[in-house]
Amino acid sequence: MPDDIHFMKLALREARKGRGRTSPNPCVGAVVVKGDKVIAKGYHRRAGTPHAEVNALRAAGKNARGAIIYITLEPCNHKGRTPPCTHALLESGVARVVVGMTDPNPHVAGGGCTFLADHGISVTCGVLEDSCKKLNRPFIKHIRTGHPWVIMKAGCSLDGRIAVGSGKNGWITNDQSRLDVHRIRDRVDAILVGIGTATNDDPSLTTRLPAKKGKDPLRVVLDTHLRLPLQARMLTQSSNAATWIFCGPQASHDKRRGLEAAGAMVKSVPLAPQGGLDLQAVLSELGREQVTSVLVEGGSRVHGSFLRHGLVDQAMIYMAPFFIGADGVSLLDDLGLKTVEKARRMQPVRVKRFQDDVMIEGIFTDFEV
Repeated sequence: MPDDIHFMKLALREARKGRGRTSPNPCVGAVVVKGDKVIAKGYHRRAGTPHAEVNALRAAGKNARGAIIYITLEPCNHKGRTPPCTHALLESGVARVVVGMTDPNPHVAGGGCTFLADHGISVTCGVLEDSCKKLNRPFIKHIRTGHPWVIMKAGCSLDGRIAVGSGKNGWITNDQSRLDVHRIRDRVDAILVGIGTATNDDPSLTTRLPAKKGKDPLRVVLDTHLRLPLQARMLTQSSNAATWIFCGPQASHDKRRGLEAAGAMVKSVPLAPQGGLDLQAVLSELGREQVTSVLVEGGSRVHGSFLRHGLVDQAMIYMAPFFIGADGVSLLDDLGLKTVEKARRMQPVRVKRFQDDVMIEGIFTDFEV
């Protein structure tokens, strides 16, 4: 018998090649095996293009007949922007299909596997299922809830300060940590900041990787009263990505017209009962626009609001090995905790070093994939 786990790992390696490029579709990889040898590979490159199994089958050609194909996600059995992959698998003559995870859409889950089995193909499901799900957390959450996967990211000192003082710039973390952040930006659909960060730091919110590789994510600014200057870098720089500004219902129409003339998309959402923009409404609008992942980069009020409302799915905190003190800007504003038992805990927790910096990453248990 072939080593299903080994070949599914190879399919996952293929799937990872599509990270940051397939939204709102998932990352999917496929490997065609015959006689315990890989004869073809494929992955989903971007939405609207052939799926992973179709790319792999095309690479295999006639050799696919009688082979085994390993696919990280259940093949589709419905016509969308591309034809059903189940039909391509039938026509190829493969003898067996090994699937990592079933389709998370409750209306179609298991349909592809059932169709193939009903047509005489041997089907095995659930090989390295957890690994396949982890790769596609944003897709799964978006399918189930309509909201994007929310990643809270921050760089801070050992005492949880993100700046030495209000309006005072300066890098907290080192070059290697910042490079890792740009790798993350390259993989998410959107990056979000509050108006305080937008005005104090005047960030570009672009992806800057070596050799100018990488894509810029959609830029999102929470700006209740439309205070973003027309001269802001994100409105004047050269970038293929759009800038969206979420404001309150009472924002100035003149300011809105000015920002739209500068190239921004301005979207009005309701205010939350306790003040500030309704973050649920912001996430709902992003989800409707097929944004499946958003990187929340602050500042402290934005981080605190997302956490207070239980909207953070994943946190990535980069810590530099020094202290700033009480005059520094805190990573978070008040969360309103009365006891430590009420604090939201992350799991599992991963720790990674970037030279002298340490990155702590974890998933909150509120959302299960």
